[in-house]
Amino acid sequence: MTHKDLRSLRKDYQMDGLHESNASSDPLKLFGQWLDQAIAAGLSEPNAMTLATVDADGKPTARIVLLKEILHGDFLFYTNYESDKARDIEANPHASLVFLWLEQQRQVRVNGLVEKVSARTSDAYFAVRPRASQAGAIVSPQSRVIPNRESLEDAYTDFLEKAKGLELQRPDHWGGYALTPHKIEFWQGRESRLHDRLLYTREGKLWTRIRLAP
Repeated sequence: MTHKDLRSLRKDYQMDGLHESNASSDPLKLFGQWLDQAIAAGLSEPNAMTLATVDADGKPTARIVLLKEILHGDFLFYTNYESDKARDIEANPHASLVFLWLEQQRQVRVNGLVEKVSARTSDAYFAVRPRASQAGAIVSPQSRVIPNRESLEDAYTDFLEKAKGLELQRPDHWGGYALTPHKIEFWQGRESRLHDRLLYTREGKLWTRIRLAP
């Protein structure tokens, strides 16, 4: 395929609509319904989300992470506290999430403020991770330069050998973040690019809802 062929790639979305009459006034409830439907449909990584952050120089970066819980209305994910994303969040706590479920022709965008979760919450999640994932979180110097793949694998193997028979504890450099949303937009693909967009904005403890043109 040549680049000019991209101009002819298009799909007319006809699966569903998003109407105020059947959309909850609570965006977290609507998000839960959409996520449950994505899980029930057997979609690959239905909790995958793009996390966009901005560094101290105002330069944006985006990457895919996994949503691990919605707790008290916050979106929780876990990472290395010494990673690029962690440094961005420390410099600027404003961030955005994007969920894309192509098979259902849906997208959700979430804007809000990010802060670390409690050590207790991070410990509880770390404890239920597979042992291999625990070891990976302990060993990997995320976002740092390493000489080669072999050095990482050797460090991982050596650590597991030394820790054989021991319960692994969460390292201080790894834990969770919670994004508290102040805007959530739901997008449902429709025919002729006349998509449905409902934007919820938090005002205090209440949410207001408006419809946006596609």
